[in-house]
Amino acid sequence: MLSAVFIYNQKGEVLISRLYRHDVKRSVADVFRVHVISAVGAARSPVTTLGSTSFFHIRYDNLWVCAVARHNVNAALVFEFLYRLLGLGVAYFGRFDEEAVKNNFVLVYELLDEVLDFGYPQNLEVDTLKLYVTTESVRTRAAAVAPQITMQATGAMAWRRQDIAYKKNEAFVDVIESVNLLVSAKGTVLRADVQGQIVMRSFLSGMPECKFGLNDKLLLDQASGVEIADCQFHQCVRLGRFDVDRTISFIPPDGEFELMRYRAADNVNLPFKVLPVVRERGRQVEYEVLVKANFSAKLSASGMVVTIPTPPSATTCRIKVSGAGKAKYHPEENALVWKISRLQGLQETSLTAVVDLAAMSKPAPWSRPPISLDFQVLMFTASGLLVRFLKVFEKANYPSVKW
Repeated sequence: MLSAVFIYNQKGEVLISRLYRHDVKRSVADVFRVHVISAVGAARSPVTTLGSTSFFHIRYDNLWVCAVARHNVNAALVFEFLYRLLGLGVAYFGRFDEEAVKNNFVLVYELLDEVLDFGYPQNLEVDTLKLYVTTESVRTRAAAVAPQITMQATGAMAWRRQDIAYKKNEAFVDVIESVNLLVSAKGTVLRADVQGQIVMRSFLSGMPECKFGLNDKLLLDQASGVEIADCQFHQCVRLGRFDVDRTISFIPPDGEFELMRYRAADNVNLPFKVLPVVRERGRQVEYEVLVKANFSAKLSASGMVVTIPTPPSATTCRIKVSGAGKAKYHPEENALVWKISRLQGLQETSLTAVVDLAAMSKPAPWSRPPISLDFQVLMFTASGLLVRFLKVFEKANYPSVKW
């Protein structure tokens, strides 16, 4: 399987180096830095094969996380492990960046020793690992907890222990969606799809059985259902029952977890309409951007951030906002950042800007990256997906609060 795992900062300096097999040397870390991190203009594929060695890498924040293999391994499994490793770092440190790795490098090495055995992935469940890989001091009660750790780590339900108890039993469900949109210069939608995830926070006692229902087109009639594709579930979901009657049945982990990922490409309800006009006039670039809310006037968007890319040679910028929000030029990001705290449904706001460019002997062509829009609209989903019900069954028959 995997021969080594390396973590680099954005300069290519090795922060973490862990070898699991004797078929690679520690100097292989320099090979990846030279051929991938330091390579100028190279096509950075997530998989790089040099000779008989394969490097699988992902970029997260200001880090490069790389796994090295000498054999023909399953690439999907390697990337799943790397992303689970990042999630593990976020769960332990709150964020996973260069500073967090440097401040907790001993704990990072402990986690790498636990999650990989001779290069083969082991248990990556956060709740299980936190029982015996912890930043707290060792207590004498650890011997009594050891049998519970063994049962949870080796049992059929590694994601939840049995002795969980809460005074108030609550369950929260959030549907989070991101819209990928491609629009022509005339405003015609060329492609639109929705990437969504269902995040659940469970604070339930005992071993509850949860049933979850969506307005899936295969379950409901064609008129009111939503066609979802590429469903990916947490390992707690009983896939056999879902294949039979489309019911999502599971025993949830304790705390926050991602229950499901999905994609929808039909009948996408676009929450906003962004109409940009960009004109290049010599050493100036003129912007006119109009943002209009398409959802109901009863709803409102909050925390809106519109990121408008600028040429790398931009020097100064003059911005005027007509309507809601404030905008500022961020030279380190090569972008105009327009922040709107609140925008009511069916309202619109606009921005005009003039960007001055530096004089260059050989001006490089500008690729015009896309405009990005981050926002939050409560009680609105672009795909139309709705949570029809959430039922909780437990042998204690306690009442539960669901949100």
